Amino acid sequence: MTRHIIVPILGLFLLYTIQSLACTNLIVSKGASGDGSVFITYAADSHTRYGALAFYPAADHKPGEMCDLYHYESGKFLGSIPEESHTYSVIQFMNEHQVAIGETTFGGLDSLNHQPGALPDYGSLMRIGLQRSKTARELIKVITELVERYGYASAGESFSISDSREAWIMEIIGKGRYEKGAVWIARRIPDGYVCGHANQARITTFPFQKVNNWENAAQTVYHSPDIITFARNHGFYKGTDAAFSFSDVYNPVNFSGARFCDARIWSFFRKVSRAVRDNPDFTEYARGHLFRQPQFADESPNPNHYVTNRLPLWVKTDSAVDLRRVMDAMRDHFEDTPLDMRNDFGAGPFHLPYRWRPLEFTIDSIEYFNERAIATQQTGYSFVAQSRDRLPDPVGGIFWFGVDDADGCVYAPMYCGMTEVPKGYAVGNGSMVTWSENSAFWTFNQVNNWVYTRYDLIHPEVAKYQHELEAGFLRETADLDAKSAGMYRESPARATAYVTDYSCRTGNLLVTKWKEFYQYLFMKYMDGNVKQTRDFEILENGEGRGVPKKPSQPGYGKEWERKIATGTGKTFQVPASK
Repeated sequence: MTRHIIVPILGLFLLYTIQSLACTNLIVSKGASGDGSVFITYAADSHTRYGALAFYPAADHKPGEMCDLYHYESGKFLGSIPEESHTYSVIQFMNEHQVAIGETTFGGLDSLNHQPGALPDYGSLMRIGLQRSKTARELIKVITELVERYGYASAGESFSISDSREAWIMEIIGKGRYEKGAVWIARRIPDGYVCGHANQARITTFPFQKVNNWENAAQTVYHSPDIITFARNHGFYKGTDAAFSFSDVYNPVNFSGARFCDARIWSFFRKVSRAVRDNPDFTEYARGHLFRQPQFADESPNPNHYVTNRLPLWVKTDSAVDLRRVMDAMRDHFEDTPLDMRNDFGAGPFHLPYRWRPLEFTIDSIEYFNERAIATQQTGYSFVAQSRDRLPDPVGGIFWFGVDDADGCVYAPMYCGMTEVPKGYAVGNGSMVTWSENSAFWTFNQVNNWVYTRYDLIHPEVAKYQHELEAGFLRETADLDAKSAGMYRESPARATAYVTDYSCRTGNLLVTKWKEFYQYLFMKYMDGNVKQTRDFEILENGEGRGVPKKPSQPGYGKEWERKIATGTGKTFQVPASK
């Protein structure tokens, strides 16, 4: 009996759900984008995650072939399930049919987080689901059928699932030791709306469906048939069916869920929706101030005393949300909001919008915390999956992939029909404990960690070059789309080879350019100085001996110098009679 093994790729899923408050997903429906694209994003955040691009080729399987499953966090062997006769190719988390998936872990009720004997964990479900699905609805169906048959070996998860026409949010939590399987719900994002999730279950009340009709395009809600009865039978819920809320029952929101998790979604929503931006109740919610009024905002009763100022599940956008805006949303640190991380004392003299972990700390028996934004230093990789129904699948889907902190990454276009990955991004080219000189992950980490030393001085140069490169990729892919689509009509294999060559050349060239950029930034900003430059070159003093022009010395800035002066008394005061 032949076995096909799904193994934990080093750094991609290791120690995942135990990482606190990790990962962010944003979802943009076809009607909300400027060009009819469907977008989902994913920031894979973990202090032990290595950013690399996995590839699983399409394959035909003989009867009796098995797929071995290993837990993506621990590497533990979970068991085996039968292979399908044919599996589709997958580039990280997007397959050849433009189906994509992302996730965030919400955990949920402790009693439901462990299921003895369960086989697939969330990572296995994502990978296998992509290998067996041609649409987003099929992916949801595959995941739920696998869970029903083999159990669920993870804590609560939210999934973003998309294809070239639809975007969905799905939430699932296991049944613990009570029963085999899981309770789950999936909702399609209405056209013209955006959604998102960040380690807090988001789906509340919903229209109950008697049947999951997977062939009915008009059905926009699917869920396990016992989604309410399971909770009632085991004492998690006592209210009416109509008032049942998935999130409030299986993952009740608290201060952490609002401030550390949903605040990230609030920051995205307020960028695209004036209704959110101008609503002070939502701002209070993002700050962790939870209201429990007798009625919800729509004046419906609140018999279960749920939080009433929660963010809506989705919001209608004021204007089109194009690819550029989606990429920039992944780089958010709550800029220009009450939570702006550049302005509090922790930002230091260079207005750094990052806080080193731990997220919470205690001083004199009082608990304090740092903000948790979308962009964070411990991101292993992030992506924007773009699906477009106006183009053939292998050339219509682009997996815009970046490694390390999204604020300092460059999203490189990887077409979903590609048949190999760039060497700089390949699994096995370096690891979290192994250096590689031509690894994208270590190259981008060098730049980002240098930026963190003097953020407001160095980062503007990074952002400028980042946007310049991404703008170039947008122009190139627009041209490539037309060429590859025409080529596909004549020869699918030729079109696939064409987009593969482009994706690999682009990825490898980007690593080379970014390495040279790091060398330039290091020379320019070393030792607290700022050398004079032009077009990425250090200017010499004119003598031809390799001596730079006199550098400037910006120091810490007057604002921080004043803090030193007022905070240290006369310790550093120069005597009047020096």
